[in-house]
Amino acid sequence: MADLRFDQVNIVLPDVLGAARFLRALGAEVDAVPDDWAEWAPHHVGLPAVAERFHADVDSPAFAAHWGGLPEDFAGVVVNLRTGDRRAVDSAFERALALGAEGLRDPHDAFWGARYAVVRGPGPIVVGVMSPTDPAARTAGPELSDFT
Repeated sequence: MADLRFDQVNIVLPDVLGAARFLRALGAEVDAVPDDWAEWAPHHVGLPAVAERFHADVDSPAFAAHWGGLPEDFAGVVVNLRTGDRRAVDSAFERALALGAEGLRDPHDAFWGARYAVVRGPGPIVVGVMSPTDPAARTAGPELSDFT
């Protein structure tokens, strides 16, 4: 069995910037969008880590459809689990399917340098399984025009 740990939550909402403004107005800390991500702000905003090795982001449905194989009208939460290595992503995906999960995105080498897969389990819970990021495995990401 793979060694999996909770790593990240992606909150998928149709109005990323509206959600970020609302959270800030309530007094919550929301990461500033880095200059090199400014054009992506309508599709992705990071939330500060609340614990070491745990992250959260707010993403648009269009962005989540690209990285997670989710329907473009999806709104909800994706719980991401981290594996110890790239091969463990494939093993966890196969185990999830054997347990009756629906495969939303087969294991693949994602543009950010990790091996990644997404399943929908009972509840329904959407779970991403991700390997450590390998900078040597990074490739060009999607173009902003893919989301407009």
